[in-house]
Amino acid sequence: MENREQSHTDQIERWAKFVRDNPNWREQFKKFSDGQIIMARRVYKRLAETEEGRRKIKLLRARE
Repeated sequence: MENREQSHTDQIERWAKFVRDNPNWREQFKKFSDGQIIMARRVYKRLAETEEGRRKIKLLRARE
C-alpha cells in the first residue's frame, strides 16, 4: 500500500508542477477532455448500430 501512496503523491506533485509551469494548462486540459468526450460519443454511436452493441451499452450504463 505504501508504494501506491508514494505513486499517488508523485502524480500530485507532477500535476502541481505542470499547473505552476503552464499558465494555459486549462486550455490544454479542455482540448484533451473535449476530445475524449467526442471519441466516446463516436464509440457509443457505432455500438448502437448493432444489437450486440446496444447490449454492451446497456451493461455499461448499468454500472454507472
